Amino acid sequence: MNSNLQLDAKGLSCPMPIVKTKKAMDTLASGEILEVHVTDKGSLADIPAWAKAGGHTILDQSEDAGVLIFFIQKA
Repeated sequence: MNSNLQLDAKGLSCPMPIVKTKKAMDTLASGEILEVHVTDKGSLADIPAWAKAGGHTILDQSEDAGVLIFFIQKA
């Protein structure tokens, strides 16, 4: 999947992945896609909940070698 911006939040623990995701999302225009890579397992619940609260859409979510990957479309 193509993204407009990639965010590497690997190695960060809560709440930093959400803080960095919000800052990155603020730089995008509506409809653009942010790709987020995190290792904090709490992000499995935190990022989808944050996206839903902001009206954003999780287009895809996967895990590769312990790295969680989210594709989030800005509302």
